[in-house]
Amino acid sequence: MGKTIVVYGSTTGSCEDFANRIASQLGDADVVNVTDMTAEQLNEYDNLLLGTSTWGAGEVQDDWYSAFDTLKAANLAGKTVALFGCGDAGSYPDTFCGGISEIYDVVKDSGAKLVGAVDAGEYEYDDSTSVVDGKFVGLALDVEEDDAKIDDRIATWVGSIKAEL
Repeated sequence: MGKTIVVYGSTTGSCEDFANRIASQLGDADVVNVTDMTAEQLNEYDNLLLGTSTWGAGEVQDDWYSAFDTLKAANLAGKTVALFGCGDAGSYPDTFCGGISEIYDVVKDSGAKLVGAVDAGEYEYDDSTSVVDGKFVGLALDVEEDDAKIDDRIATWVGSIKAEL
């Protein structure tokens, strides 16, 4: 596995918790709050796992808005990028994990190799901008699911991308 960083944007702590669980599953990854991320730092890594909680009408966590310029300033060509995010499908079924799509839109044409799409049929929700061709563009985590199910989703996802990192 190449040098890996897990970057998260979190307001209530849920996405931070998930970022740490993902890093733990990977075994060797640095975890950084998006507010502390720099383009120079991202350039030092082979693999970027980028995560956000979802707010409002399916929007990225607030700290990501100022970080998008940083992400665009980094040289992502040739890097492997995987996305993850969290939302609440019960309370916000029409915008479930929509924040992931905003990060996806920034990195999809960057020259990075995107990995980690997840079958959307494994979830109960009404709509999400983060679904492309029947798959979430990254790992979608429902904050209302029990920890065992979340841990299973993380373990399965990490297992599916680890060989590509």
